[in-house]
Amino acid sequence: MIELVYDRGTIVLKGSVFAPPSFFKWDERVKSYRALAFRYRETVTFLKKWNANFRDNVLDLQTGKIKLIKTIKLRNYQKEALENWVKAGKKGVVVLPTGAGKTLVAVAAINFLSMPSLVVVPTLELMDQWEKVLGKYFSVGIGRFGGGRKDIEFLTIATYDSAYLNAEFLGNKFMLLIFDEVHHLPSPGYRQIAELNAAPYRLGLTATPEREDNLHLNLGYLVGSDEEREKYFELVDKYKRYLSSRGIKIRSIRDFEKLIMRSGLDKEAREALLAWLEARRIAFNAAAKIEVLKEILAKHRGERIIIFTENNEIVRKISLNFLIPEITYKTSDEERRLIMEKFRKGEINAVVTSKVLEEGVDVPEANVAIVLSGTGSRREFIQRLGRILRPKKGKRAVLYEIVTAGTAETRVSRKRRKGVS
Repeated sequence: MIELVYDRGTIVLKGSVFAPPSFFKWDERVKSYRALAFRYRETVTFLKKWNANFRDNVLDLQTGKIKLIKTIKLRNYQKEALENWVKAGKKGVVVLPTGAGKTLVAVAAINFLSMPSLVVVPTLELMDQWEKVLGKYFSVGIGRFGGGRKDIEFLTIATYDSAYLNAEFLGNKFMLLIFDEVHHLPSPGYRQIAELNAAPYRLGLTATPEREDNLHLNLGYLVGSDEEREKYFELVDKYKRYLSSRGIKIRSIRDFEKLIMRSGLDKEAREALLAWLEARRIAFNAAAKIEVLKEILAKHRGERIIIFTENNEIVRKISLNFLIPEITYKTSDEERRLIMEKFRKGEINAVVTSKVLEEGVDVPEANVAIVLSGTGSRREFIQRLGRILRPKKGKRAVLYEIVTAGTAETRVSRKRRKGVS
């Protein structure tokens, strides 16, 4: 008799196994074959195919029965996405624009399987949103795993950080894994959430699975003071001279990482790197941007505005200059929820934020987005568009991108304009 068991993120084949699948490795310590838990489904299929006599003791599922309390109404493209996921063996990634209803596809998948499910999200605010959505459609226990809580229920929501830190514990308690903003998953740490989990069914959700710097849509302002521009060129020239003198070409993140490592041993490399960082800071924080922002805010007075910027210093500056509530990594969860609630109700008309608001957070009330100090990331840019470009009748949505003239930001902006259709 073969016994299949779960052990800290792995599955172990105990007993007499003549020729296990190639992904199993012999573990001398326990005198058994072992594989990562995500191989569970393949293993069961293999054993059944060969009519093996085995006992399956891998899963320790949450008990309960899911009850649908609100009809799930899918649009045609959502139905097609769900059908394709089912045809693919209930595994795969659904790619839909932000605001197109990826969450509802996941709700339909949960209802289709009616099995214990774990939803993994990047932020606590998304955890709140998912809890509301699941509670709206299902009458069943909903657990939270993250933000100081570790409640496991038939349907459970966890942050990527909590799921990663507790991957071995969570690894055999669910049949369906749903990864919201699934582009986070491939990172070296987070990928273990999937690898150490035996759940046979998986669904990823994202607006932009790629990580590239082209095909962007924007409306760019090109500004910057003479003093800042002069300093910027001086720093960039210093950086480029060093690369040229050493025959170094920066074509990828890996190349840049090598330069960082080199800076620990080479004084000139360190100075070149510091020059690059300072040039980047100048480009992203040009004082003239604030003046342009002032004009845009005046033009759209009374409308619902979200301002995005990478730099926390400029977030603070905008907040103080224009008396606009700010959301950064320092903002407490309670304060963040309060600000967003007031924004949704129209009690405040503008919010300035540094990244933390972007991923997956729905703000359909906003109709103006302003991007300062933006990167060239296609994923970030499309998500920013998704915050405002909602299918609302009679709603006019506007996106501004403010960049500094004569800097690297200008090239990125030009690339983006090529993608306008």
